[in-house]
Amino acid sequence: MGRIIVTEFVSLDGVMEDPGGSEDFERGGWAFETNRGAEGDKFKLDEALDAEALLLGRVTYEGFAAAWPSREGEFADKFNTMPKYVVSSTLEQPGWRNSTVLTGAVEEEVATLRQGAAGDIVVHGSAQLVQTLLAHDLVDELRLMVFPVVLGAGKRLFGGTSGKKPLRLADAKTVGDGVTILVYQPARQDATG
Repeated sequence: MGRIIVTEFVSLDGVMEDPGGSEDFERGGWAFETNRGAEGDKFKLDEALDAEALLLGRVTYEGFAAAWPSREGEFADKFNTMPKYVVSSTLEQPGWRNSTVLTGAVEEEVATLRQGAAGDIVVHGSAQLVQTLLAHDLVDELRLMVFPVVLGAGKRLFGGTSGKKPLRLADAKTVGDGVTILVYQPARQDATG
């Protein structure tokens, strides 16, 4: 069985909107204003190279599909050739190579996808999808690259949830100019508790 890995760029105040500056958010581009250093770059490259597939919401998918096919290099090659799954009720003809649209109930589609996978299925961005995955306990690992900036406005990673979601810190490190990489996994309840 594969794992669902959510990976996000996030500000100190939990904003995940427009880290690259391509979405017309007035405070966009914030993730590229801080150097994440060679170790941070390696973390993202390794994450991409280790992934079996991408799982994206429609909005993130459309942004990636517009940007990645024209790029070159190891990271771009991996993104452009690996299988991509997009959750959407409106997208019918995905144009990016190796893309499949998932149109059924998200929790059922993703559970089936995870069951059939052998490796990591990685989710980038996709706030609404991530919130749904968290609500249905379908996230096996949450990787946050926290940038040392407070934006004060913007779409937050965590919205309302169906209940408390205990996590355990699996790894933490600081890279570059104060960017913190936090890796969380679900905290499993033991038999007593």
